[in-house]
This record gives sequence, C-alpha cells and structure tokens, in this order.
Amino acid sequence: MVNQVSNLEKYIEHTILKPEATLGEVKILLDEAINYKFLGVCINPVYVRFAKEYLKDSSVKVVTVIGFPLGANTSIVKGYEAKKAVEDGADELDMVINIGAIKDKDYKKAEADIKAVVDNSGGNLVKVILETDLLTKEEIVEACKVSMAGGANFVKTSTGFVKGGVGATAENVKLMYNTVSSYGLEVKASGGV
Repeated sequence: MVNQVSNLEKYIEHTILKPEATLGEVKILLDEAINYKFLGVCINPVYVRFAKEYLKDSSVKVVTVIGFPLGANTSIVKGYEAKKAVEDGADELDMVINIGAIKDKDYKKAEADIKAVVDNSGGNLVKVILETDLLTKEEIVEACKVSMAGGANFVKTSTGFVKGGVGATAENVKLMYNTVSSYGLEVKASGGV
C-alpha cells in the first residue's frame, strides 16, 4: 500500500546544481518554485544573493551547498563557505561530508568538518550529504553518528554526482532513519529521486 502525502510541495526543494547552470535557468527554477509553492530551491552558492532578493516576497527558502560535490575541502574552507552563504541570504546549508575521513575511520576529522559548518551557519539548518553510493552500510551508520555529533539537523543520501550511482535507495534511507530518528535528526532522500 502506498502512503499518500498531502501537500507534497511543502517537502520539495527544487534543485539545479549542475556546474553550467545559467542565471536564466535559475530564474526559471525560482519561478517554478514560487508557482508550485515548493519548500525551497537548492542552488549553487554563486546564485544565493540573487535568489534571496528574487524570492523576497515568497515563502520559498534558499538552500545552497557547501563542499559540493566532493566533500574534500578543508574544514576552514567549508566554514568560510557556510559563513559567506549565510551572509548572502541562504536559509539552509547542504554540506558534503568528508568521505575520505569516513573511509579512513577518522571520525573526529569528519565531525570537525561538520562542526565548522554548523558553527558558521548562523543557526540555520545544516544537512549533511553522506554520498551513500560510496559508503558501506557500516560507514553510513558511522557517518550518521558523526553528523549527529557535529550538530547537524539532517542527514541526506546523495549529491547525484556519483557516476553510475543510484542515489537514494529505500534501504539506505531506512538505515539512516533507524540510526538518527531517536536523536531528533531528520533524513532527506536526494539524488535519483
């Protein structure tokens, strides 16, 4: 049996994160988000200031990405990206976890990365993208724990940028939910949805 979600648009972040995204394409995305009353738009940081002004008379949130799509920036760089995004008007931040640190079991390093973004988020929501296509089940659980310890509000499945990746799967979403839900974190399925 399929569960129906009423007001589905209130959960959708209309997204354009391709590197070649143009201002014209972003404007179309923003207009669609206003028209359909989506929760938010997720855009590259270069368009945050423009989007915030464009959406000022709407309830659509501006979401941007940090350390995207690789997660391989240093904590200092991610912290600065977060601070700049908030200054430009971002309402929420979607950061990519340090995937190499998770693979190396260097959980303190991965946590410091998340904390750098949270500390510079201005109190705005921080979602940590785990890139589940690159992680084992055990690593997904550890990445969720690290995200909680770092102060994130959400964990997300994927960037959608892994070549040959499947993005969000029901199995991984359930695993993430079972790991974080009792601690107050939420889960977002992304990439391939």
